[in-house]
Amino acid sequence: MIRAKTPRLLHVAHHLAVFTGSFDPVTYGHLDVLQRARGLFDEIVIAVGHNPDKPGVFSFEERVDLLNELVGELVATHPRGAAVRVAHYTGLTVDFAREVGASAIIRGIRNVTDLNAECQAAITNRQVAGIETVFILTSEKYAYASSSLIRQIAAFGGSMDTLTPFVPDRVQLALRAKLDDPSNPLGRLRAEQAQD
Repeated sequence: MIRAKTPRLLHVAHHLAVFTGSFDPVTYGHLDVLQRARGLFDEIVIAVGHNPDKPGVFSFEERVDLLNELVGELVATHPRGAAVRVAHYTGLTVDFAREVGASAIIRGIRNVTDLNAECQAAITNRQVAGIETVFILTSEKYAYASSSLIRQIAAFGGSMDTLTPFVPDRVQLALRAKLDDPSNPLGRLRAEQAQD
């Protein structure tokens, strides 16, 4: 008589990923990538990073607060999927990823230009830190919206209503407030534009 063995429960790893970016400002494209990534991992840390090449419109705290509000709404609307938390960091992304125990870095890809730039970083991250990068294509409707483009439209006098398809209402309100602040990079750009 052949006896079947009782299956042992296998230890399943907890797959945590970091979704990195400046999120300055957060867009619907970011939220789209996040929602789809929630089906791939057990937990996601949205890692708000400092990019020394980009002057920040929003402070770390403001970006974290906006993301916490928007992610809270997303998770309430779509409760199935990975748990999400928001954090900010300075320094190397791979150091932060190791610190939180991430198995992967999530990057949103809009087009071939993004892919070219992100491939080099992904290969370096894998060689230097042994961490993989997962690329998630944004939905077609967000393929041409970027945080940089949103900031330019706001700073150079574009109608805030044109941003409705690309950023949530609370982000539009926060951008409007920055336009009136001459100490903010967005407000300075707007003032310089008005002088020309």
